[in-house]
Amino acid sequence: MATKNIGIREDVYEHLKAHKQGDESFSDTIQRLLEDAEGDWRTNFGFLDSEAGESLAEAVEAEREKFDAEVTERQREIVDAFSEDDGE
Repeated sequence: MATKNIGIREDVYEHLKAHKQGDESFSDTIQRLLEDAEGDWRTNFGFLDSEAGESLAEAVEAEREKFDAEVTERQREIVDAFSEDDGE
C-alpha cells in the first residue's frame, strides 16, 4: 500500500493522538474518524466557523441581557403594584 506524508499543526497532532485507540495507527484513527463522521450526519451539522460562532455568541448574550432587563422591570412593576395595593 502506498503512503503519503502530510504536515499538520502540533495542536491537530495532539488532538488526533488523543483519539487513537489501543495500538491503532494514525491512518487507522483518521479513517475511523472519517467513517464515523460520514455515517452520522449530525456529527458536523450546525458547526460554525469561529467568526460566525463569535457573532452568534455576542447576539445571544445581547438578547439575554435585554431579556434579563425586561424581566427585572416587570418584577419591579409587580412589586410596585402590590405595594400600592397594601397602602390603600
